Amino acid sequence: MGKSAKLVPVVLALGLLILISMYSLAQKKYTIALIPGLTTDGFYITMRKGAEEAAKQLGVDLIFQGGPEFSPTTQIPVLNAIIARKPDVILIAPTDKQQLIAPLKRAADAGIKIITVDTFIGESGNYQTGSGNADFPLSYVASDNVEGGRIAARALAKAIGEKGKVYVSNVKPGISTTDQREQGFKEEMKKYPGITVLETQYNDDDANKAASQLAAVLARNPDLAGVFGANLFSAQGAANGVKNVGKRGMIKVAAFDCPESIINDIRGGTIDMAICQHPAEMGKVAVQYAVDALNGKKIPTRYGTGYTVIDKSNIDTPEAKAAIYSSK
Repeated sequence: MGKSAKLVPVVLALGLLILISMYSLAQKKYTIALIPGLTTDGFYITMRKGAEEAAKQLGVDLIFQGGPEFSPTTQIPVLNAIIARKPDVILIAPTDKQQLIAPLKRAADAGIKIITVDTFIGESGNYQTGSGNADFPLSYVASDNVEGGRIAARALAKAIGEKGKVYVSNVKPGISTTDQREQGFKEEMKKYPGITVLETQYNDDDANKAASQLAAVLARNPDLAGVFGANLFSAQGAANGVKNVGKRGMIKVAAFDCPESIINDIRGGTIDMAICQHPAEMGKVAVQYAVDALNGKKIPTRYGTGYTVIDKSNIDTPEAKAAIYSSK
């Protein structure tokens, strides 16, 4: 048997091994981790459902793990545990735009792709710019929160007849989403000369504190006309405060986000309108972007979802019902 004849089986064996290897790679099932701001909020529950739907359609495994409260103190240990599991992509709603930079950079350095959802790291959420220490995530999928604040301002201004005093009930400085909502609200309110925007009240995500702040602001400003609750607990607290002081319907409350509790408050008259984000769409788009990136496709560095505004006039419409967040 000649040398060339002896090589044929070897070449065939090598070829078979290469084919098996290529097949194994093709069959590799991606793992994507979704880390929410907190696990118990209807917004993130709805986002999870959208992500799970996309993961099922695309044939990838989805891990959902988060902390019980919106805090870097609880989120960073969860992130570290996820990094140890070595998923292909981490989708995360950072609970602080500065404190999450370093742990997420460790994940990126370990070869895990990062996409932020709902909130961002750094100062603007502009990624892949080649500058700064927080531009390494591939994309930011979220609402345009500045625009959301503007929408809230326009709705509240209309509700109070474009005159009177209002204030923002907010969580605390340093959270990208609520910072931007307050920014958009204040910018838009400058267009209404008859409206005075009072000092922002920070409640540390404590609805009871937000309710007490409403009473205190009203005591200093008996002509208070409206409040913008920049997140769920801020809005619920402001609404409870209005109810406690007997001003239901007289002090208008604009809420950001649309869990079932807020919709019930609109029906009950303690909240006048709610600006609903589209978290299920965020989850779907983020998973699709993750798979595209893993398959070598270039993805947009920013994707913005829209809003639906709900008040008593449209609360029972199909569009409004579709925008309400799931609690389970």
